[in-house]
Amino acid sequence: MDQELSFAPATELRQKIDAKEVSIVELTELFYQRIESLNPQLNAYLALCPEQALEDASRAQEAVQRGEAVGPLHGIPISIKDLELTRGLTSTLGSAVFQDRVPDIDSVVVERVREAGAIILGKTNTPEFGQSGSTENLLGEPCRNPWNTAHTPGGSSGGAGAALASGLCTLATGSDGGGSIRIPASFSGVFGIKPSQGRVPRYGGYGRPASNHFSQSGPMSRTVADTALLLQVLAGPDPRDPGSMRETPDDYSAGLHEGVRGLRMAWSADFGYAGVDPEVVSVASHAAQIFQELGASVEDTGLTLDDPFPAFYDIFSTGTYASYGHLMGDHAGEFTHYVQNTLEYAATLTASDFSRALLRVDQLKRQMEEFFDHYDLLLSPTMAVPAFPIGERPSVIGGKEVNPFWGYLPFTFPINMTGQTASSVPCGFSGSGLPIGLHIVGPRGAEALVLRASAAFEEARPWAHHRPPVS
Repeated sequence: MDQELSFAPATELRQKIDAKEVSIVELTELFYQRIESLNPQLNAYLALCPEQALEDASRAQEAVQRGEAVGPLHGIPISIKDLELTRGLTSTLGSAVFQDRVPDIDSVVVERVREAGAIILGKTNTPEFGQSGSTENLLGEPCRNPWNTAHTPGGSSGGAGAALASGLCTLATGSDGGGSIRIPASFSGVFGIKPSQGRVPRYGGYGRPASNHFSQSGPMSRTVADTALLLQVLAGPDPRDPGSMRETPDDYSAGLHEGVRGLRMAWSADFGYAGVDPEVVSVASHAAQIFQELGASVEDTGLTLDDPFPAFYDIFSTGTYASYGHLMGDHAGEFTHYVQNTLEYAATLTASDFSRALLRVDQLKRQMEEFFDHYDLLLSPTMAVPAFPIGERPSVIGGKEVNPFWGYLPFTFPINMTGQTASSVPCGFSGSGLPIGLHIVGPRGAEALVLRASAAFEEARPWAHHRPPVS
């Protein structure tokens, strides 16, 4: 029963809690027992807060006993990615520079999670400043994939992906500035959605404030309904974030089971420029065809993008430099190699370089807007490869030489550039038993549609019953 509760959906746990069939205190204790047992193998968590969590759980249980009105996440164990500030709990941003910092404020994401009644278990592992698609930093051992601990769970929400896949939390918050929700969702065999740019406010963080062109906080879970539940809590405007969407979000749970009949879907195996593992293409393309069985049309469109990474990296690295470049003098030698490289590269850029990169973003946005004049959704593999061994990023994929830093994530970062929304659904396994994800991309503001399509796929090809060896 304990094993089943640790993998139970949040929607089911909420019903059991309301019916007084499950004690929130005992549920919280269960997750800490599992974390104590399994986290040493995975390094999914960077910080835990058992005393506070059990106090919160006790108060939450008392509210249930008194029959009080409670929030939508009342009593649900959740992990928080360690790029979010948490009042009274170590918040490192995955960086040795901040390893001892304990903030006195919550980020807006954490504020909303607390207000909804969730029980925060701790902070999940992330690469330094979220700057990598795999989760290694200078704070300790790498985060490991529960399907094969020699492999990465992805990044930068790698700890969240590993914790969810192994049953060390029920819900998780992630963030995605170039694929950082969708990468670990694909590599770790869980579900996640990158919201449209501005859908979830991004207030609260260390460093100097900088313009947020690409990054979005968002939900991760083992089921689509759970992700919809958490997104409802996180979404909505906040005046402290001038980039947040001002309109009221949709009801993301309301239309989950309306199906996909009549939708026009496009398929692309490579976005016209990427090197992709043939096994990944085979698994994802077969998954895409399932939507035809469900009543949608699926067409191979021949979508072709000019490699957008140079423009992406110019903007991405400039934002990093604006936030953390002032630390280079006092903290020389305390950064990971990938952050140091990013900061040094950004220092060479000119205003003209940045302006031209912004132009390329505008061009890509227009190309994708016009593409979606003809299609409701775009399907592709989420990643170009299954999870790779830690420290062994591929330099050749599908017979094509690629940059090891980004070559394995060619489908995700362009969607950050366009500001659109996209999910990754587990759609199968490699021959070596590693998860593979299907990428479902929608127009900006179409989270409800992407969730609806994801739920239709989940119903046709359920995935949550698959459990990794470390679980």
